[in-house]
Amino acid sequence: MAKRVLHDRFFKQAKDEGYAARSAYKLKEIQQRFRIISPGDRVLDLGCAPGSWLQVASELVGRNGVVVGIDLLPVRAPVGPNVTSMVGDITTTDPDRLTAPAGGLFDVAISDMAPNTSGAPGGADHFRSVRLCEAVLDLLPRVLKPGGNMAMKVFEGEALPALAERAKGLFDQFKHFKPKATRDISREIYLVAAGYRVPTEARR
Repeated sequence: MAKRVLHDRFFKQAKDEGYAARSAYKLKEIQQRFRIISPGDRVLDLGCAPGSWLQVASELVGRNGVVVGIDLLPVRAPVGPNVTSMVGDITTTDPDRLTAPAGGLFDVAISDMAPNTSGAPGGADHFRSVRLCEAVLDLLPRVLKPGGNMAMKVFEGEALPALAERAKGLFDQFKHFKPKATRDISREIYLVAAGYRVPTEARR
C-alpha cells in the first residue's frame, strides 16, 4: 500500500507541476544520481511521447541547449522553445533528420520507449523491449558524439544480460538503475552509461 501511495503521489505531482506523465520523475532521479545532462547540451529523446522527458530535458539543458525528440505518436504536451519533436520510426528515419535541428551530434541520448505490451506468457514483451534497445544502440554511431551519455529503459528478462553486455562495451561507465518513481509491479529498469566509444566498424 505504501508504494501505491508513493506512485499516486508521483501521478498527482506530475499533474500539479505540468509534466505530461509521472515518468518525468524517473529522468529526474536518473539525472540526480548520474548527472548525464549538462546545461547547454544537445539531447536526443528516442520515443519521446507523451513528452515528459522532453520537458525535463528542456529544463536541464537550459536556453543554450537543444532537445530533439522522435516518436511514432505526436507530442501534444507543451514543451520549451529549445525543443523540436517529430513523428517517425527510429529504425527507418534518416539520422541526419535527427541531428539537423541540433546542428550536429548529440551529447546525450535518452529513451523511455516501451513496446505495446500484451502480457502474454513467455516474455514476448521483454523481447520486444530488448529489440527497441538494440535499435537505439544501432543508431548511436550516427547521432551520439564520442564521450556522450545515454539512459534507456528495458524490461527485465533473460535477454537483458546480453543487451547490457553490449551496451557496457560501448561506454566507459555503465550502470543498472531502477528509479523510485517506477511502479512496484513494473519490470522496467534503466541502463545508464557515460563516455560513449564509437565502434570502429560503425564509423562513416
